Amino acid sequence: MNRDAAVDLLDRLHAAQNDFYAGGVATALRELLTADITWTVPGDNRIAGTYRGLDEVFGYFWRRRDIADRTFQMNRLDVLVGEGDRIAALTDGVATIGGADHHWSTVGLYDVVGQQIAACWLLPLDPRAFDAIWSA
Repeated sequence: MNRDAAVDLLDRLHAAQNDFYAGGVATALRELLTADITWTVPGDNRIAGTYRGLDEVFGYFWRRRDIADRTFQMNRLDVLVGEGDRIAALTDGVATIGGADHHWSTVGLYDVVGQQIAACWLLPLDPRAFDAIWSA
């Protein structure tokens, strides 16, 4: 996948996620995901797990939105591409959870089929801090 196509896809994904997490509708976000999507979040916290299919993935999205009381936002920093249909993106996240402001960084590893995300593995750069944030 070329870098420009990867950046465009991730920018659209993150814009749709940010809109949804702020209280918007899920239509644009749903269009960017395959029906058989798999989304994996590591750790020991309230959002950790492997979610399969749109219903489970959106259940996770809804839970994250509710925990962060619609304050969660993402900012893509950099994108890595190579041969094949996999993208890695360094992304910062911010949210106010339980009255405290939080900031963290992750690498999202995405499998792309056509112009849709077929899988995501979220890799926090500081797993203990990530667990603490999403366990609050």
